Amino acid sequence: MSAITPSVRIEGVDTDYLEASYQNTGGLKAATLQFKLPLSFDGYRKLWNKEVTCYLNDFDSVPVFRGWIKRIKENFDEIEIYAQDALGYMVLGGDPGKAKIALTADDNLDGLTVGNAIRKAISKAQLSTKIGTDMIGDTTPSVSSSNPPLRGTLGVLDIIKTLISRAVDNSGDTPRPNIARLVDDGTVSQLIIELESDVSTGSLAYTFSEETNITNLKIINRKIPTVIIVDGLGEARGTYVHDGALAAYDRNYLEVKNESLKSNAECVDFAQKLFRANLENQFEYGIETFEGAGLSENNVIRINTDNPNFSGNYRVRGKKMSFTPSSFSVGLTINKQPPTLAEYIKQQDN
Repeated sequence: MSAITPSVRIEGVDTDYLEASYQNTGGLKAATLQFKLPLSFDGYRKLWNKEVTCYLNDFDSVPVFRGWIKRIKENFDEIEIYAQDALGYMVLGGDPGKAKIALTADDNLDGLTVGNAIRKAISKAQLSTKIGTDMIGDTTPSVSSSNPPLRGTLGVLDIIKTLISRAVDNSGDTPRPNIARLVDDGTVSQLIIELESDVSTGSLAYTFSEETNITNLKIINRKIPTVIIVDGLGEARGTYVHDGALAAYDRNYLEVKNESLKSNAECVDFAQKLFRANLENQFEYGIETFEGAGLSENNVIRINTDNPNFSGNYRVRGKKMSFTPSSFSVGLTINKQPPTLAEYIKQQDN
């Protein structure tokens, strides 16, 4: 394994950082980079909104993080700096500063596919210098932004979540939602749309095992929805209740919308699929390791352990990294089965 020597740059200039931590929880939440500089760093009072990039190695052409400084804190002998990626510009620290656009009957996103509607929304919000849309693509299947039309003053991130949640690939045994995430092209952060990866058929990006590169493993128990309500096209609607799971896990509601479903029976069948996907996805896992720094959300990895309950393919959901000029560690959040559309519908703001 090649040694990783991360560098942190401000406006393209290397810094003598003391320590740093990166976090990306996925799901259209802003990634963050926090790092410390010596108090002797010149001009730190003028750093607000300066571009920050973090490279895993000096020879890399694409950074693992690109963002802008949002907060600076001076301590006794060091400066703490907090930066957010391009998604942070859609939230800007909370609801009062959320990037918004006004949509009316005369000025709207109607008649476009989801990809083109998101591209137009980002342009209208004047975010194009922070978030590229050259690689955005479109959902699978392709759906219209007009059903139903979006109206009012809406947050750009809320628009993206709403439109993405309208598309679901129902061609397989388990529903697969579309996701949106950022990738860097070496110059700007690009927003892309893609299907949630299939852990059974997706190409493996990395393999981990307890014997070689896993230092710790933890299990996160997720709440299982036991009453699932699905709204289809028009008046189509279906509810699925699993009595056995209801007794075991209590009454937990999940309500989603899928406009590709045209009858009550189709809605009930889709609700059953969602229940099975959630039941298989009851556990989310966190691993700590010293490898896999280049992994991204939606990558498929393999875990080999002596316990058959843990071994298998997983999907990367989020990543944390902690490093100094002489040390490095990685934490990954992973799960096995496709999440439901509710992960986008109920997604919290940053």
